[in-house]
Amino acid sequence: MTDETASTGGAAAGDETGRRGLRIAQDTKRSLTLLSPTLILLILALAFPILVLIVLSFWTQTGMSLTPGFTTENYEAFFQKRIYYMLLLRSIENSAMVAALTVILAYPAAYFVAFRIKRRKVLWLILITLPFWTSYLLRIFAWKVILGYNGVINSGLIQVGLIDEPLTFLLNNRQAVVVTLAHAWAAFAILPIYVSLEKIDRSLLEAAADLGENPLWSFLRVTLPLSLPGVIAAALLVFIPTVGDYVAPKLVGGNNGLMIGNIVQTQFGRGNNWPLGAAISIISMLVITGIVCSFLLLVHQAKRRLA
Repeated sequence: MTDETASTGGAAAGDETGRRGLRIAQDTKRSLTLLSPTLILLILALAFPILVLIVLSFWTQTGMSLTPGFTTENYEAFFQKRIYYMLLLRSIENSAMVAALTVILAYPAAYFVAFRIKRRKVLWLILITLPFWTSYLLRIFAWKVILGYNGVINSGLIQVGLIDEPLTFLLNNRQAVVVTLAHAWAAFAILPIYVSLEKIDRSLLEAAADLGENPLWSFLRVTLPLSLPGVIAAALLVFIPTVGDYVAPKLVGGNNGLMIGNIVQTQFGRGNNWPLGAAISIISMLVITGIVCSFLLLVHQAKRRLA
C-alpha cells in the first residue's frame, strides 16, 4: 500500500511538473508574440541600418557610382590620415567634458526637486525641462547669438564698460562646443538623477543626522553614493550621442571645434565618399562601445570592492 501511494504521488508530481512546463512554454510563446512587433521594429530601425553601414564600409565609390565588393581601403585610410583619429580623440575628450559639465549642472536641479519640493514635483520637472522643448537647432543658434562677436555677452560687457572691443575667443572653439552641448543635453541628465535621488530612503538621512553627521558629510557619505546609478546613467546618456554630434561643432565651433561627426557628414555630403564615411562611423561606434563597456566594468569592480 505504501509503494502504491508513493507511485501515485510520483506520477502526480510528474504530471504537475509537466503542466508547469507547458504553462511556461505557453507564457513564453505568448510573450514572444506580444514582443515580436517591437522586435521587428527595433531590427528594422536599429540593426538593419548598422548592417548596411558595415556592408557599405567595404565597398568603393567612384564619382556617383558605388562598387560592391570587399576591400579594407576605407579602414586603412582612417589610420593613414592623422586627422581622422585625432578628431575622434578630440570628440571623445569633448564629450567627456560635456558629460561632466552636464552632470554638475543637472545634479543641483534634480536635488532641489527631489528633496526641497514637497508638492507638485511633476510640475517643477516640466518647468525645468520646458526650455528644452524647443528645437535642438534653435537652441544651438541661440548660443551662437549669445557667444557671437556682436552677441549678448559682448554687447553687455561693452555697455557696462568692462571691455572696449568684443571678445573673439567666445566663439569658434571647442569650449563653445562644450558649453553649447552641455546646455542642449541638460534635460537628459536631470531626469535620471532625479529618479535616483527620489528612490533614496529618507530614513537613512535621518539616521545620519541622529548620529551627529553634518549635512555636508551626510550628502557625501549617504546621498551621493546612493545616487551614483543615476549619475552614471546621465553621464552615459550625454556622452554617447554627443560624440557623433556635428551640428553644434559646425555652428559654434568653427574650424577649431570640428568633431568626428563633421567628417562623417562631409563624406556623405560634399566628399561624396559613402564607403569611407561608413567606415569612419563603424570605427567610431566600436571605439565608443569599448570605452563605455570599460567604464561600466570599472564601475562594477569598484562596487564589488566597496561591498
